[in-house]
Amino acid sequence: MLGFFRSFLKSRFGAAIALVFLGLIALAFASADVTGSGFGGVAGGDRAATVGGARIGTAELAKALTNAFEQERKKSPGLTMKQFLDGGGMDGVLNEMIDRLALAEWGKKHGMVISDRLVDSEIVKIGAFQGPDGKFSQSAYEQLLAQRGLSDKEVRADLAQGLMARQLLLPAAFGAQMPDEAVVRYASLLTEKRSGMVFTVPSLAFIPPNPPSAQAVSAFYNANKARYMQPERRTIRYTLINEASLKNIAAPTEAEIANRYKQDTAIYAASEERTVTQVIVPTEAAAKALIAEVGKGGSLDAAARTKGLAASQMAKQTREALTRQTAKAVADAAFAAASGTLAAPAKSTIGWHVIKVDAVDRNPGKTLDQARPELVTLLTLEKRRAALSDLAAQVEQEVDGGTGLADIAKTLGLTVSSTQPLLADGSVFGKPAEKAPAEIAPLIQAAFAMEREGEPQLAELKAGEVFAVYDVGQLTASSPAPLDRIRDVVARDWGLDQGSAKAKVAADKILAALNKGISVAEAVKQAGVALPAPQPIEMARQQLTAMQGQVPPALALLFAMAEGTNKRLEGPNKAGWFVITLKDIIPGEVKRADPVFAQASQEFRTVTGNEYAKGLNLAIRNDVGVERNEAAIKAVRNQLTGANAQ
Repeated sequence: MLGFFRSFLKSRFGAAIALVFLGLIALAFASADVTGSGFGGVAGGDRAATVGGARIGTAELAKALTNAFEQERKKSPGLTMKQFLDGGGMDGVLNEMIDRLALAEWGKKHGMVISDRLVDSEIVKIGAFQGPDGKFSQSAYEQLLAQRGLSDKEVRADLAQGLMARQLLLPAAFGAQMPDEAVVRYASLLTEKRSGMVFTVPSLAFIPPNPPSAQAVSAFYNANKARYMQPERRTIRYTLINEASLKNIAAPTEAEIANRYKQDTAIYAASEERTVTQVIVPTEAAAKALIAEVGKGGSLDAAARTKGLAASQMAKQTREALTRQTAKAVADAAFAAASGTLAAPAKSTIGWHVIKVDAVDRNPGKTLDQARPELVTLLTLEKRRAALSDLAAQVEQEVDGGTGLADIAKTLGLTVSSTQPLLADGSVFGKPAEKAPAEIAPLIQAAFAMEREGEPQLAELKAGEVFAVYDVGQLTASSPAPLDRIRDVVARDWGLDQGSAKAKVAADKILAALNKGISVAEAVKQAGVALPAPQPIEMARQQLTAMQGQVPPALALLFAMAEGTNKRLEGPNKAGWFVITLKDIIPGEVKRADPVFAQASQEFRTVTGNEYAKGLNLAIRNDVGVERNEAAIKAVRNQLTGANAQ
């Protein structure tokens, strides 16, 4: 319902409130990789924009753009930075940063303050900063900031800006309401009905009967190369380093085995665990009375319940663990009693404990000879892991020193494998059903970020167990498919293009005839060829809403036309043309008591509130004053896209 207005709310202009809340924190923590590229020396200075008395630096803008790009690339792996910026990424991110800073500057100017304690309360709510216990962890906070290339000052400043924006814009939007008369007018659109007719003029009906000449195909191909672009693809060469790559690993010595046995004395020593049930009473006399009652028959739990007490069980307790939970005297008494019996009453700081020993689990421990097999296995594994780590470090030095993949593999006695040409999503070029080998799937994104072939990198595929040395073997830039390979496709498209042009002429003739009041049957004859029968349409606007955004273009146009008019519309992919005629509009009726009125009123409150917030935001921006440094903005763009290197 109110699909148009929902679309408006999701647009850049309708979501004014949401935009000003997007900033460095949202961008940085949504991204898995934040680069710390320095932009202090770009041409045009280090100021991308001045907002009141503050400024947005080029380095800050570059970081925000990089993070926003990485976030979008997760959705579209083949997206390039140039495509992101050409699609409005630069203005979108910069305007968001300007809006936030303008609101912060205006609030400061008028004495509004965001306290440190309020910022602290926001920080502890961020899930990324929480430890295993679900509470804020200072170490997690510091580690994540270091990984993202952020400082505590940046985080706090950004959160303060967001809080200031919230304080300024939410009151402006709160309580906004559209007059009932306007709501009735727009809500009535939801229940209106329309009737008309759709004429289909397919391109296939006008395709030339003779195939095109070689010259015509070549000319069409050259004029429409963008239609036949093939995506960038790359081959990945790689070799895996794992335990199979290791040679001559010495077996553990007797001294090493004995030393590890000594270190793990607690593991191999004899131990005893007990599962006990306990009841705590206030006095020794009460404890003895309870023991006596149990001795007459019955369980400790049943005897406790008759006195209004509760028994609790503690499973598999060592003497030390039970001591920590109760007291030494209690643990000693519990470990002195036999399995299935009651221990002597013992006192802790909270009362007297009556304990029944439910079960005794004794571990006799292991001698050095008994533990030897598992110690040998453990030490052998550790030696191989250490050797593998050393080998990986050695390879990393070779990579850093510029040694090629083939030479590294030759030194290690390994074989270099190569993938088929891959797309950025990991599928094989020309074979969408095939994927890259699963073992190197984690390397694909990094391989597509490399600037050229033959620059090996080292990556850890499985922590401590598998490493890969890899590079880009062949990089094929996005380019049109060769004409010889797609000549039949181009010839087909040429025919469809020719047919589409003639279909447009026929559609224009039908439209002109309808506009003159000629009958439908006579209008169709104007096409000069047999066409599909016109399709009568009669439906309510509510049926469009039920299509959940999948509305055919012809129907969408029908519900946007004036009554008694005719329109022409091009079909998708040169498939043909439509001529739409709208005969009648039957207005809907909505009363204030109708549910649709209440829903429309609620949604319009949101629309109106967003407009108020947007207006206030713009007024604040104008009051503070904004000056963009176009030269610096262009320099940031050039560095991000690599234009400076060309």
